[in-house]
Amino acid sequence: MLNRKIDTYLAEWRKREHRLPIIVKGARQIGKSTSIRSFATANYRSVIEVNFVLQPHFKSIFENGYEVDEILKQLSLRNPQFQFIVGETLIFFNEIQACPSCATCLKSFAIDGRYDVICSGSLMGISYKEIESVSVGYKEDYDMYSMDFEEFLWARGYNAQIIDDMYTHMSTLTPFSEGEMHIFMSLFHEYMILGGMPAVVNKFIEKGNFSGSLNLQRQLLRDYEEDITKYAEGLDKGKIKQVYSHIPVFLAKDYKKFQISKIAKGARNREYVGTIDWLADAGIINICYLLENTELPLKGNYSPNCYKLYFHDTGLLVASLDDEAQDDLRLNQNFGTYKGALYENIVGGMLVKQGYQLYFYRNDKSSIEMDFFVRDTKSLIPVEVKANDNSTPSLNKLIEGAHYPDIHYGIKLGNKNIGFNGKFYTFPYFLTFLLKKYLRDQHSYENK
Repeated sequence: MLNRKIDTYLAEWRKREHRLPIIVKGARQIGKSTSIRSFATANYRSVIEVNFVLQPHFKSIFENGYEVDEILKQLSLRNPQFQFIVGETLIFFNEIQACPSCATCLKSFAIDGRYDVICSGSLMGISYKEIESVSVGYKEDYDMYSMDFEEFLWARGYNAQIIDDMYTHMSTLTPFSEGEMHIFMSLFHEYMILGGMPAVVNKFIEKGNFSGSLNLQRQLLRDYEEDITKYAEGLDKGKIKQVYSHIPVFLAKDYKKFQISKIAKGARNREYVGTIDWLADAGIINICYLLENTELPLKGNYSPNCYKLYFHDTGLLVASLDDEAQDDLRLNQNFGTYKGALYENIVGGMLVKQGYQLYFYRNDKSSIEMDFFVRDTKSLIPVEVKANDNSTPSLNKLIEGAHYPDIHYGIKLGNKNIGFNGKFYTFPYFLTFLLKKYLRDQHSYENK
């Protein structure tokens, strides 16, 4: 059983006196159901699981209304083995994308308070706006992703003390020893190849090698394609597949901007309205928007029509590569292949898993290009991802330029040890998962 961060969240939720129902959101096969079941069996005397995909006859339990006692009656009619013990029962409504009206009952359960409720479902086809409109104020949302690097370290046997030590190096700007750098970079390269899909990581842990991982990753890619066909209602499914299949094509280019006009002859943006949003809502991709102005606030200064697309899980990008690239990656450890796309994709995913939205910048006139931006309470912070040890002219221009008053310092991520040159911090890739904590703690320290 893999340890996940949702485990701590659910344990703390269980301790609250007044608990609202939870909706756990996320892409398919990231471990939502497994984590919820594990929590449920360890913390409740009775667990009621209803899967609206595998058990479609349960969709009718709301036909007589959404009052708690009526729902319990309907559940018991369909399965008389269900036991409802006040304070000791968890009702797990699984795959609610197949029964969005289920969300209407959350208000009743929240007010009633006798039974805990967790809902979960893939974002494939889930009408979340409908769910939100009928349950606002009476539920909590939890966004779940594939495993982040910290969870991967847990799976590899590293405990909290090791991770705390990693953060101490970061917060005190103390370089790692040569041996530490080698170990952590090797672990990070494993994570790059595998990604964070639990089934893939589990197979790697069980076998102790990469055998079978690529086949499993490619099956996940095929499963996502099948889900597009199954769940993308109201949109041209062929166009969604075109966008999905062309993501690796654009990531292989120097300028990784995604261009609808180049995915098919005569393709026009107006014909693909909604396709990008559907893939993002489904948790399949991360969108990185172009900043029109490098100033705060980020959300007020980006172009919604110019973007890069990344896979939500880098293991799936790896699986999309051709056989020759696979051999180069796995045999020669050439992680700089694909024009740095692997590093950009994984850093983007690590930022998203910390709650960041993704933005990039490009100014051809001043020859400035920056991979990502984050912020602290006072500053806009450019983040450069280096697949090699080249110089950083764009980072220097953004920090030193008079036209960028919100930028006071920068961050460079690469295969380099910890350092600070007075203008930007250098961190090895594997510390990216600690970046938000670092920026928050640094600001708190400066305000003391």
